[in-house]
Amino acid sequence: MTGRRRLAQLFVAAAFEGGMGREDSISGPFPIRAGKRDLAEDRPNVETFITQHTLWQALTGRVPPPTLSPRPLRRAVLDSRDVEPGALFIAVSGSRTDGHAYIGQAVAGGAGAVICEERGLAFLADTDALVVDCCERGPARNGAGRSPSVARQRGCIAYVVPDSNAALQAAGVFQRLHRTRAELRVTGVTGSIGKTSTKELAAAVLSQRFCTHRSSGNLNSEQGLPLALLGLHTGHERAVLEMGMYDLGEIRLLCDLARPEIGLVTNVGPSHLERLGTVDRIAQAKAELIEALPGASCGGAAILNWDDARVRAMATRTDARPFFYGLSAEADLWADEVEGLGMEGIRFRLHHRQEDGAVHRERVRLPLLGKHSVQTALAAAAVGVVNGLTWAEIVAGLQNAPGQLRLVVTPGINGAMVIDDTYNASPESTLAALNLLDDLGQEGGAAGRRIAVLGDMRELGSFTAEGHKQVGNHAASVADLLVTVGELGRIISDAARKAGLPAQAIHAAGNFETAVQIVKKVTQPGDLVLVKGSRAVGMDRIVSELVPPRRARTKTTAQTLAQSRECTRPQEERGRAAAGFAPKRAAVAATESGDEEANR
Repeated sequence: MTGRRRLAQLFVAAAFEGGMGREDSISGPFPIRAGKRDLAEDRPNVETFITQHTLWQALTGRVPPPTLSPRPLRRAVLDSRDVEPGALFIAVSGSRTDGHAYIGQAVAGGAGAVICEERGLAFLADTDALVVDCCERGPARNGAGRSPSVARQRGCIAYVVPDSNAALQAAGVFQRLHRTRAELRVTGVTGSIGKTSTKELAAAVLSQRFCTHRSSGNLNSEQGLPLALLGLHTGHERAVLEMGMYDLGEIRLLCDLARPEIGLVTNVGPSHLERLGTVDRIAQAKAELIEALPGASCGGAAILNWDDARVRAMATRTDARPFFYGLSAEADLWADEVEGLGMEGIRFRLHHRQEDGAVHRERVRLPLLGKHSVQTALAAAAVGVVNGLTWAEIVAGLQNAPGQLRLVVTPGINGAMVIDDTYNASPESTLAALNLLDDLGQEGGAAGRRIAVLGDMRELGSFTAEGHKQVGNHAASVADLLVTVGELGRIISDAARKAGLPAQAIHAAGNFETAVQIVKKVTQPGDLVLVKGSRAVGMDRIVSELVPPRRARTKTTAQTLAQSRECTRPQEERGRAAAGFAPKRAAVAATESGDEEANR
């Protein structure tokens, strides 16, 4: 205790035992589960609209004391190197290091608040942070409720909690329920592939009329979604949030946090098959979003891909209004006459069957790469339809897509063009990427060859061999040259050889370093180089060797920041205290690993 005497400690009762809600509550604690992945690989660094008052209420269950300043905590970070004055630093344990070891650096860097677990006290001993101990259970004791007279206008408040991830979720759900307008309408987006692209394009559509918030980057997990929720404020009228999963029950938890009224499922495929065992179980996990929606009379709407039988069947699992999109005239919104224009985008005709039975038709040309992007466009348009936008607004939003969404096409070495699609990989997404390579090569009038650099696809379970064979077979019909990476990549190269691609056109590399050497040697001016595969075998590092350096961390984009500021209401309204309101904290808990880079 000697080393902590300078710390002004305040012990607070009401640990993660209760519920909260604007009109209802989250009953009982969520189970704390083991981490599923290293979210902080991209070093999340997000703009927030929480205040010291909000965080105090969320984590202590008490009305903030009069001496506590309501100053804003404008950013939330998991890496002490990203701390700036007034930021919130969350210390999380990763697979390689523990963020608690960097609490001192975060406080020295000007953090306005720190969330940490009890072992973080050792690293707070040499700081002047005010420690708020949220781990006490039972009746108030050790000075609980005492006014923190040392809670100065400046300085850091360190919240010591039973579980940092649980506390982050408690803060996120508090912001969602108590620091947003009651009529905020949230759209949740999930699916085996296409989640991020659909989320981005749907937000672009909604932004044509509404002040819209969207989760940035890959903030779609039990740790990432709460970070996205911290970016909400009272000016937002709509939000589009991506929801990922590694196991059953996870999307249900995300829905408890985000409270979506609209749910969109893009497709169901064998991604995460190793964890869930069967594609039907993957469909069951994705359907949790649809099952969580309110009924149609309360504004619930389920936007479902008609072309995917498992997704189409989800309409029977909800009382929300179903709305189908796809390439079939049996859907409510469908497209035909799809034409790829290479680097110039795509063109198609869409049809919308309205409630009176009349069909609205529209010819659309969009700056999206590849014919498969029509599914993304239809899904985003469906979000606009369900939210009551006009077709002029919907088309304007589609045409103002943010860049090329996740996909990046950029000049590379030796005069080649590099298609960077290394975010993740599954058989479906890799086949779509190969189709894009084919589209751009043929319809874009490329003078050079089509080179596919394909790596391992992970977590496919019993579908591992078959999935890689399917990709190899298709690569043989598309690529002029094939470079594979990793042991599973050899299945791709073997299948491509058996499918007729000449042996001299196939290169099997055991690691990304060898693959880089091969690609640098074989590329020529005018070539199109597709890089696709799991980051576990370094596919993103291949891209970094082939193109100019890219920013390696997930930050809110300038466009997102501009939109946030444009719809922000006065700070005093965003940061107002809930007078007389003393909610208990919700026990929302899950642990997700972070890597060494992201926990420092």
